[in-house]
Amino acid sequence: MRVIINQVEYDLPSQSVITDALSMIDAKPPYAVAVNLNFVPKTKHIEFRLSENDQIEVIAPVTGG
Repeated sequence: MRVIINQVEYDLPSQSVITDALSMIDAKPPYAVAVNLNFVPKTKHIEFRLSENDQIEVIAPVTGG
């Protein structure tokens, strides 16, 4: 199945969840995840099923003053 992660197209197996997408891009915590512009809490990443053409944004926190 085709998904977009941080504006880059990837192919994932059907029935993939957010943790599969994070593994594909080797994401390192901490991060926040949104699917189709909707925030998904970390507690839901292992069960949130992705769909064809989902757009996933993985956002790392920015520190500074």
